[in-house]
Amino acid sequence: MDLTQEEWAEQLKNDDNAFVLDVRTPEEVEEGYIANSANIDIYLGQGFMDEIQKLDTSKNYYVYCRSGNRSGQACAILNSIGIENAYNLESGFMNWEGEVVEP
Repeated sequence: MDLTQEEWAEQLKNDDNAFVLDVRTPEEVEEGYIANSANIDIYLGQGFMDEIQKLDTSKNYYVYCRSGNRSGQACAILNSIGIENAYNLESGFMNWEGEVVEP
């Protein structure tokens, strides 16, 4: 499900069962990331599949990438393995106005 930047941030703030997933490359993560996010690079292909299979299906996943395209794909993949609540950050990290952690 696509959420605007405002919806994503507001819903995340009020969610006690949230898991923030960054699907960008390690190089992109070096430029900064949203606090408390875990990074699994969607470009890893099978490696990405192996890692997401380990995730807790009962959590609510807030997924982002640079622009919103890869995270949209990732949400569809999460849905396909039984994770019902996956929220895509529309327009991605490049438009994120919330707190950013600098590595």
